Amino acid sequence: MTANPERLSILVGLLAVMLGTLPRYLYGGHRSQLLLLSLAAVAVALVAASHWRLLAAEARGEVPALLRRLGIGLGVGLALMGAWYVLSQGWVAWPRLLSHGLTLGLLLHVMGLWWKRESA
Repeated sequence: MTANPERLSILVGLLAVMLGTLPRYLYGGHRSQLLLLSLAAVAVALVAASHWRLLAAEARGEVPALLRRLGIGLGVGLALMGAWYVLSQGWVAWPRLLSHGLTLGLLLHVMGLWWKRESA
């Protein structure tokens, strides 16, 4: 497996989703799931760091643009899930909105990368 900036942006997005899910487990009192998710987040962070180190210098130059796209995707995911919850069932607790919105944002980011690859 060769390192590429797209995979790194997906790993960073996955880490954001995992960290965004932590409050749901914290407020829900699910301590064992909280511990497991925290350990998995550390593992993903270590893989992302090693992936960064394996990137070639020219590939590292693409990472900031991909992280901006990821940030936009996460923001759009949060906005869409917020609108969905307001329209369908009223407001929900912020930990649920955060985890669902970030998950949708990561999916949008990955789909955008896939469509970009297919059109190239």
